[in-house]
Amino acid sequence: MKQRKFENTGSSVSEIGFGAWAIGDSWGDVAESDAKSALHAALDNGTTFIDTADVYGDGRSERIIADVLKERTGPRPFVATKAGRRLDPHLAEGYTATNLNAFVDRSLKNLDVECLDLVQLHCPPRSITGLKFSMHWTVWSYRERSAPMGCPSRKSKKG
Repeated sequence: MKQRKFENTGSSVSEIGFGAWAIGDSWGDVAESDAKSALHAALDNGTTFIDTADVYGDGRSERIIADVLKERTGPRPFVATKAGRRLDPHLAEGYTATNLNAFVDRSLKNLDVECLDLVQLHCPPRSITGLKFSMHWTVWSYRERSAPMGCPSRKSKKG
């Protein structure tokens, strides 16, 4: 499968990624075994990019990804997750350091990792651009907690 450089990360990822919304069980009943089989098949065929979010199945998608990656050896795929849709109401004022750090901590636990490859804002309100300073501080404070330039090791726990 063709790879592309993922800017500013030092990583290359497959041009075709695995979208993990459906395995979260939000679009109908998806057996966990079917969800795991689909992800294994994608990885077996060269997919090295997985897209998920903390709200996909209320974290189920992230937990299934964690389980599948624990079953595999070799290089770990790049996992991008999203945060922010848990806000209720979903308003720009909710995108605070406290809330985003809580969302990140939940994803770290769900994915069973010490560092997230990529966290994206999930459908942020248009008015979020007025919170640039707050967002910068949140990303910087998270990096200080984990690693200055992203995840130090992207290898599987199995080797």
